[in-house]
Amino acid sequence: MTRFTIASFNVKNLIGADQEYYKFQKYTPEEYAWKADWLAEQLQTMDADIVGFQEIFDESALRDVIAEADAEGIQANEAHIPGKNKRYRKKAIFRKLAYSPYTDAALAFAPNLNDGAPGQRRPGLAILSRFGFVGEPEVIQDLEEDQINWTGTSQTGSYVLHRLSRPILKVRIPLGDAVVTVFNCHLKSKLGEYDMPEGAQFPAEADLTAYDPVGRAMGAMRASMRRMAEACVLRRLIVEELQAGRPVMVMGDFNDGEHAVSSEIISGEAPFKNYSWMLRHDAKASNERYSKEQNVQITEDIESVRLHSAEKQFVRKSARDMVFTAAFGGNFESIDQIYMSRHFLADAPNSLGEMEYFSVLNDHLTDGSHPEAPYNKLASDHGQIIAHMRLNDQQETR
Repeated sequence: MTRFTIASFNVKNLIGADQEYYKFQKYTPEEYAWKADWLAEQLQTMDADIVGFQEIFDESALRDVIAEADAEGIQANEAHIPGKNKRYRKKAIFRKLAYSPYTDAALAFAPNLNDGAPGQRRPGLAILSRFGFVGEPEVIQDLEEDQINWTGTSQTGSYVLHRLSRPILKVRIPLGDAVVTVFNCHLKSKLGEYDMPEGAQFPAEADLTAYDPVGRAMGAMRASMRRMAEACVLRRLIVEELQAGRPVMVMGDFNDGEHAVSSEIISGEAPFKNYSWMLRHDAKASNERYSKEQNVQITEDIESVRLHSAEKQFVRKSARDMVFTAAFGGNFESIDQIYMSRHFLADAPNSLGEMEYFSVLNDHLTDGSHPEAPYNKLASDHGQIIAHMRLNDQQETR
């Protein structure tokens, strides 16, 4: 029986000291040292085999954090893990307490094609894997001409997306006898997307002294459309892998809750309870419904390409009613997700294993109104989520 963990970690603007990432925003050497130390402690606590990172401006800064986590973890092992001369060294508690360094782990970094000059930087993504990668990691950001090109025929309107706001990072990871495709994503935020008039220094909607409620609503609409379009790009990539027979896991900052349209696009639709009750798409009479055989076929076609939320599986198992990974203005919600194909459901056909537990590190979150909210400049403003997976007996990780 073999176990592994997979985690998602939005680090919030990781970049070296004295580098302006957004306008007038940078870390002093002291602030950077504090942030790197805090991130290293979180990474050490997570101790996950596979980690997807979001908001990475600088790969070298991430490597610094990983190295610091290893140094602290090794030091903690030396202090707390009994040596081979202790008869109680094999107790389970010490196995759980031991930190496993990332010395031989593989790191894939996906820079953002929208990255700009100091003050106009845009972050990328990374995946860290103790199991290495199969083949070369893939970065998806620029799209083929007609990949997302919707022009209404029955209704007016059109939407074309040529580039994602942030890349999607795709890797293949060996897990036992299987190779699992893992995606890391960071979808467009809910911040409004406004048009910049030619020659203007900023969009009109950005001037809050001349507040434009309709213009800002349009900006929110554009951001939502972009987020859903990016979710659709990711969905296409997921379906390609599933139809090729490959297990899939998806993680990242979805910038939306589990029941949002964008999240449901990524996971795929849930099948109807019984399609034999449903009027056929080509019905000419009220009694023309799908047959029982077609009901089975349709249900299987939908289930075979559907993803399942790690958080929802945990809530269902544990009877807990709330997990949150972000807090703002008194609103606590989960916008960081780990999804998995049915290969990781215990009762699914050809199951590889199942999720045993789901944990979230969110004690550091404040809702912005707390007196210590400035602490969030250096700590992450996201909780870290970890899915604890168990592979079936025939599946052995290396």
